[in-house]
Amino acid sequence: MNHVNNATVRESGSAITVGEVRAALEAAYPPHLAESWDRVGLICGDPQAPVDTVAFALDCTQAVAERAVEMGAQMLVVHHPLLLRGVHSVAADTPKGRVIHTLIAGGVALMAAHTNADSARPGVNDRLAELVGITPGRPIRPTDPHAERLDEATGLGRIGTLPAAMPLKDFVQQVANALPTTAWGVRAAGDPEQMVRTVAVSSGSGDSFLDAVRELDVDVYVTSDLRHHPVDEYLRAGGPAVIDTAHWASEFPWTQQAAQIVADRTGLRTEVIDIRTDPWTLSAHPQG
Repeated sequence: MNHVNNATVRESGSAITVGEVRAALEAAYPPHLAESWDRVGLICGDPQAPVDTVAFALDCTQAVAERAVEMGAQMLVVHHPLLLRGVHSVAADTPKGRVIHTLIAGGVALMAAHTNADSARPGVNDRLAELVGITPGRPIRPTDPHAERLDEATGLGRIGTLPAAMPLKDFVQQVANALPTTAWGVRAAGDPEQMVRTVAVSSGSGDSFLDAVRELDVDVYVTSDLRHHPVDEYLRAGGPAVIDTAHWASEFPWTQQAAQIVADRTGLRTEVIDIRTDPWTLSAHPQG
């Protein structure tokens, strides 16, 4: 776990509340930036409850919920909403219900900042852009396509340039070196010797942007969860090289950004839970 700050109360001596932490996060990642299908905000917990420690993770798995309780956190902030799709029961003998019961019994509020954090500046995509080596510029899909300064506009994805062009194979290695390690690793499609400099990134699942990226003047697109047929059609239509990372790896670095925001704005103790919630645990290649 990465510890960010030790302070637990404001100067007046009164406790910071769940609601105030929520307000700090919503100021950084405004809910109106979320996609219409998304479900962001407070999932469980009392907004009036006091907080001295806030934990951060990408997903609220059972192991993450248990770790948050074990470390004495009163609030857990995640990227992926636990209840994104409708459920009819949160009974303790269902997977999501068990998570909710663990948190409530342990006195831990749960909040999600998802596509609002993807679009915000700075947000998930800015952190990904910085890690792969570019200065985050305009979004792939700006919230306001008519904004006066697109390079500062909110929206999904980011476009930027490397300090110097390099072969695709070297950039793929640079991405692999920069992101958290997973069993999945990093794979790419394109000429290994092709020189690349202009880069588009989209954190998490980004195949919905393949058509948009094909129309952009970029050399390579970095995202996650790419599928065989969409990538094949995209490349045959003249799309630039693509790099496919593990979904968890492209977004987990955001947790440190969010933790720092809460620490700076509230003075609370914040810790990133370093459990790898990427579901893939093994990969193999033929021997010999």
